[in-house]
Amino acid sequence: MSHNHSNRRKFLKEASLLSGAYLFSGFTGTVKSQTIAPPKIKPVVAGRIKFAVINIDHPHIYGMTDAIKRGGGELVALYAKQEDLSAAFLKNYPEAKMAKSEAEILEDPSIQLVLSSGIPDERAPLGIRVMQHGKDYLTDKPGIITLEQFAAVKKVQQQTKRIYSIMYSERFENKATEKASKLVAEGAIGQVIQTVNLAPHRIFNGIGKTGLAVRPDWFWDKKRFGGILTDIGSHQFDQYLHFTGSTEAEVLMSQTGNVHHPDKPLFEDFGDVMLSGNGGTGYIRVDWFTPDGLDTWGDGRLTILGTDGFIEVRKNTDIASGLKGGNHLYMANKKEMVHIDCNNEVLPFGPRLVDDVLNRTDTAMTQHHCFLATEMALLAQKKARTMKLKK
Repeated sequence: MSHNHSNRRKFLKEASLLSGAYLFSGFTGTVKSQTIAPPKIKPVVAGRIKFAVINIDHPHIYGMTDAIKRGGGELVALYAKQEDLSAAFLKNYPEAKMAKSEAEILEDPSIQLVLSSGIPDERAPLGIRVMQHGKDYLTDKPGIITLEQFAAVKKVQQQTKRIYSIMYSERFENKATEKASKLVAEGAIGQVIQTVNLAPHRIFNGIGKTGLAVRPDWFWDKKRFGGILTDIGSHQFDQYLHFTGSTEAEVLMSQTGNVHHPDKPLFEDFGDVMLSGNGGTGYIRVDWFTPDGLDTWGDGRLTILGTDGFIEVRKNTDIASGLKGGNHLYMANKKEMVHIDCNNEVLPFGPRLVDDVLNRTDTAMTQHHCFLATEMALLAQKKARTMKLKK
């Protein structure tokens, strides 16, 4: 190796460490790097709405609660049957009163919004009861796990005109994905042609307060969680529709399988889907094969192909660059190659949903989009062929 080449490598390494830049392997040009500056955030007006939580079987409820509090929501009550889960939740949110029953919350006229991360097959029936009591509803994904539940939820939502929202957190709670939304809307990569979503997850996930180090019995039962495309895949159908702008779409191919957990016959650990819509095409892969050596619960990636460029979002980690943490966005278009550290991006979903509860608007996510993403996941799950691999 020449002395000049050695010095060049040293310079690039030091420049990367100083700037936070990731220099793409194989590129001859320099990748510009930038970090989104912390925004000037207007003080949140507390107590804009009162909300409560019913059922907390999955710790996603913490992120959901924080999102609504960021929008000025006041948490006033909790009802959950599990004493250990309730104690942990109330330790984080001591302002909440422990309700004696679900009815106590549903019949309280001051509560405008109910959140839930109950067992997946129980989320839609609860949402129906919430809407029938004149309240809006935000549920963890999957918010609906069968087409029969979907028809019932849609009927009651249309009758009551209440909000039935699903927290597709891989978009709403990921800052780099939020930045990608802005760039696509600004036309930075032209017209979107295709999205590719890779969404690996870790089964025994003790990382962060939203992980489950030990999975409950319902996690392994397809009748309780709906299947892998219904469950994890709901995030990806949301992103596909959002970034392509598709208002109609069809499932071209879908398959699911249990390839590595023979002791759990009602479980699915792999699935993928091909989509075509009136705004673009899509490919989705979901799985439960995150290796123990990875520093996060899953190396989630989103690639958005446009007519004038592409964006790749590395949601939770970036094993290639060695940069710690997530929220990395890479973009190449007609003008530049750029890496953006998105950790200071503002997440707007919670404030927008609070606005929608107050103003009866549809700004956080349209009801049509919410339902279509779920319906696509349910249809893909229903028509999926079963994978059979050689042992």
